[in-house]
Amino acid sequence: MHDTIDGLEEIRALAGQFAADRLRPNVERWDHDRAIDAEVLDELGQLGFHGMLAPESHGGLAFGAPTFAAVVEQLAWGEPAVAFRLLASCIAATALGSATDDAKTRWLEALAAGSVTGAIPLSRRDGLRALRQGDGWTVDGSIGWVLRGETSLLVTHAATDQGRAVFCVPLDAAGITVTRREDTLGLRSATIESLELKGVALPDSTRLASTSSALQVVECTGTAAIAAGIARAALEYAIAYADEREQFGRRIRQFQGVRMKLADMKVRVDAAAAMVREAAVAGSHAAAAGSRVFASESAMWVTTQAVQIFGGYGYMRDYPVEKLMRDAKATELLAHTNEALRETVAAALYPN
Repeated sequence: MHDTIDGLEEIRALAGQFAADRLRPNVERWDHDRAIDAEVLDELGQLGFHGMLAPESHGGLAFGAPTFAAVVEQLAWGEPAVAFRLLASCIAATALGSATDDAKTRWLEALAAGSVTGAIPLSRRDGLRALRQGDGWTVDGSIGWVLRGETSLLVTHAATDQGRAVFCVPLDAAGITVTRREDTLGLRSATIESLELKGVALPDSTRLASTSSALQVVECTGTAAIAAGIARAALEYAIAYADEREQFGRRIRQFQGVRMKLADMKVRVDAAAAMVREAAVAGSHAAAAGSRVFASESAMWVTTQAVQIFGGYGYMRDYPVEKLMRDAKATELLAHTNEALRETVAAALYPN
């Protein structure tokens, strides 16, 4: 139902209205204060979007990938940090799809209700090790650049005697300390911290059967959708500014140089959105990786051009495009670099 044209557009419109009403008016303040209003995040949970990839049997909305991508893109148009928070919950819900029934009841239903959100590492430079202890596990090590909320469930890898495995770790568990909050160039309103885990005891149900590939498809498609939303926002701001700003008695949109720049931006925005939709339908790791590479690099290019169209004003915090440029860079770097994802795309060219 949700992934029919009418259903998808209805949900897309709902997410877009939320972004316009509740996100856009606050982005400058959130960026300055490095915090997102808790009530806005609560409202997002009430809409059910944190559980949009969770099954209906556990309180979720059971959206398909195209609808998921459309929601994330719309929220990123409003505030990319909020979209990343939502993406973390969607990754957690995907990982919990392979959990025990008890774990699904405990965590999936909490995710769907918005009372718990997902947390993900945005850097692969983590060093967690899980040792079997009786009927459970003990986890030790450090993990950097964790995007999390006040009450979050961390989905991460840890090394075991049988190789790397996926674990879900409640961040209120004993033995977890925050070593620092990262001071980032973009996504400044997101809570991104480095953590230390010492003797964290986890039940066996926290080790999940989810494959890295399945999680990476959601992660890459979601990040690509965020990049597409950032690029669209930058284009819209540039179009509006070019229609208002005058030089030599003419609106700058009347100058051919500006018109060609806007045209190139439009082409890249539309192409990025199309690749995200195609990747969501395909559901393959290679398609998701390709869409992440193209959309993130398009977002960086489009936001840079938007700053150029704004001129000196584009370099000022008083105007929105410099923030979009800072946020766009994150989509090229976080979770996986585009260089690593190109290897995924290349490998799919020679499947045998």
